[in-house]
Amino acid sequence: MTSANPGISKAVIPAAGLGTRFLPATKATPKEMLPVVDKPAIQYVVEEAVAAGLSDVLMVTGRNKRPLEDHFDRNYELEEALTRKGDAERLAKVQESSDLAAMHYVRQGDPRGLGHAVLCAAPHVGDEPFAVLLGDDLIDPRDALLSRMVQVQARSGGSVVALMEVAPEQIHLYGSAAVESTDSDDVVRITGLVEKPEAADAPSNYAIIGRYILDPHVFEILRKTEPGRGGEIQLTDALQQLAEDEKVGGPVHGVVFRGRRYDTGDRGDYLRAIVRLACEREDLGPDFRTWLRSYVTEEM
Repeated sequence: MTSANPGISKAVIPAAGLGTRFLPATKATPKEMLPVVDKPAIQYVVEEAVAAGLSDVLMVTGRNKRPLEDHFDRNYELEEALTRKGDAERLAKVQESSDLAAMHYVRQGDPRGLGHAVLCAAPHVGDEPFAVLLGDDLIDPRDALLSRMVQVQARSGGSVVALMEVAPEQIHLYGSAAVESTDSDDVVRITGLVEKPEAADAPSNYAIIGRYILDPHVFEILRKTEPGRGGEIQLTDALQQLAEDEKVGGPVHGVVFRGRRYDTGDRGDYLRAIVRLACEREDLGPDFRTWLRSYVTEEM
């Protein structure tokens, strides 16, 4: 699959979080490296960017994130050992991650929020639209959300965010968007954004999930954005300004996603993601589904 807009080639993946919800597993291992079946969660995200035609990936990291760089780098000693054993299948899997994309890294330093993490990417991105993919959101590879967002940005300009309808009692966990309909069933025009509102104050039950296509004007707004909720620089605040003043950075649209999404930052959803993806694998699924049915029957 190729990008609908050859002008968008860069993806930014913020990966500086501490992963405290998964302690003690994340004491010495970045949360992005926790496995989902047999690949680290972060590899699914990079593969999604590549499938949408984005060949240049910048990870915004922090301390203790060196394993991320190692995973997407060559491991010549391991490759040589597998070659000597004649294990071509595992060799191909090891080489796959290092051949996915042109990988780059920058340190965030102080953890000052998602807006600050995006701002750290400014020197690398330059003056062109770019994608932001949050590592905690895993989109099923069969649902081409990012590719659709690239198409919408190519047609409408400005910025595009991914939205999902959630139950009103869940909206306080997300940014919430005020929207207007368009001539496309899965596309809305965003007129306002609120970060983690109470249900009574939310403009809608459209929640912002972790995929964005951003106009580069967002950088100059982020440089002037004061810390907001939680003392952090919120990307939502910058998108609100873009939505209010379309002369600077164009309009903000939302693509309403109705596909399969896994929040790998939540322990329960992380386990559900592993089970669902394992069940659907041709090499693992048949035996695993048989065992799972038996286990569930015994437990009921």
